[in-house]
Amino acid sequence: MMKPDVSLLQDVVSPRVLDALRLASAALTNAGVRHVVIGGLAVGANGYPRNTKDVDFLVGAEAFEHHAGGLVTLRAGVPFQVNGVAIDFLSPEPSEDFLEAILSKPHGSIIDAEPLVYMKLKASRLRDQVDVVELIKASLDIDACRSYIEAHAPELVAQFEKLVERAQGE
Repeated sequence: MMKPDVSLLQDVVSPRVLDALRLASAALTNAGVRHVVIGGLAVGANGYPRNTKDVDFLVGAEAFEHHAGGLVTLRAGVPFQVNGVAIDFLSPEPSEDFLEAILSKPHGSIIDAEPLVYMKLKASRLRDQVDVVELIKASLDIDACRSYIEAHAPELVAQFEKLVERAQGE
């Protein structure tokens, strides 16, 4: 199984976006926020390089401040834009301890394929489904992903199997 390789992003993703990735990761590290790269950049580093216009991170709860009335804001020092490039954040839900564990990786690491596919299936947007199909076609370890999804989100297995079938039919 291939490990994420950031060099796959060169010549595909805009240097401006890659600079934003580096600067945002440094700012998150300085702010003491655990983070790993997800989204389109992670898709590219896991075998299907494609252009993207933003930087997505999975972050720990320490990235946010919780206020009265349910208001949640970004903590001071957490960037939401770098030189015009949007920086987006997701955090694990209380039932996603398995994603919380990923945040123990070195800051700025790129998420591995199995949890990335889980996140893409969970989002269920067309772009996310296409990403999963393209990752499968790019030699994703289908059995490892299936096992991960069965262990953490069995309700998504049927959706994964449909995308595997689609990818193998293309």
